[in-house]
Amino acid sequence: MRMSTSHCTIITAIAAFLLSTAVLSAGGLAWAGDALGPFKDDLFSKQTVLQTGDDGALEVIDYDETRDINGRDQIPEKRAQQKYVALGIRKAQADETLSLDGIRLDVTRVGPAANAAFTVIFIHGRDGDRRLGANDYSFGGNFNRLKNLVAGNGGVYYSPTVRSFDSNGVAAIEGLIRYAAAQSPGRPIVLSCASMGSQVCWGVARDGDSVKRLRGMLIMSGVTDPDFTKSPFYKAKLPLWFAHGSRDPVYAAADQQALFEGLHKAKYPTRFTLFQTGNHGTPIRMIDWRRVLNWILAG
Repeated sequence: MRMSTSHCTIITAIAAFLLSTAVLSAGGLAWAGDALGPFKDDLFSKQTVLQTGDDGALEVIDYDETRDINGRDQIPEKRAQQKYVALGIRKAQADETLSLDGIRLDVTRVGPAANAAFTVIFIHGRDGDRRLGANDYSFGGNFNRLKNLVAGNGGVYYSPTVRSFDSNGVAAIEGLIRYAAAQSPGRPIVLSCASMGSQVCWGVARDGDSVKRLRGMLIMSGVTDPDFTKSPFYKAKLPLWFAHGSRDPVYAAADQQALFEGLHKAKYPTRFTLFQTGNHGTPIRMIDWRRVLNWILAG
């Protein structure tokens, strides 16, 4: 049976309403354990756990370059096989330049500009820009999965260009957090940072105003912050997930693991994923975004 354009519009509106009522309650978001629906879980979430520790908060995941790069990419480290991506999400994607309290910030946005169910922000490392976090085919298609998970569940994803990893870069992302909070009042914001971009995460964690708007953070292949326990983020006990490769030649996994273990002993809500034999870029390729986001949003 053929449907008119008006019928299609009504059906779309009903679907959007049902999605929003599934995740919203009168007091805000009612996140359940698996609030974000699955997306290609058979390709991204079936990972072998070699070891667990710290009451399950620490996991060592099996990683193998032959399987996880050569067996997954059409062109190793450049283009994932087609089955790992779904490009329809590009219809919800836009490049924008935001003016944030006098700071101009280039971003790629995926999902609604306003009234999003939640917000996820990804901060790249050195020599990156907004294109890295929006690339559908790099890192085994994991950013494409992230975009589909976020926008497909009513959220909005931002991949900004951070021009420096000092106080200026931190100020720009603090502005983006304020902007996202104003666009979608009362909704959770998750900040994720990779490599040198982790300096931005730690800087934001020291800003009490930003912390009030955050739900949690993910640090991948990052540096440590020896003063983290003095930060407003720590005092607010917001969820914090670490991910690292055991053979990371840039930032030692042992340093980040030591910070995690100290936090875990202090009963802080934290998780650590170590990819056995993984390199510096391994967490970006291998992190299970659905699992991480569900854990943080439920926190």
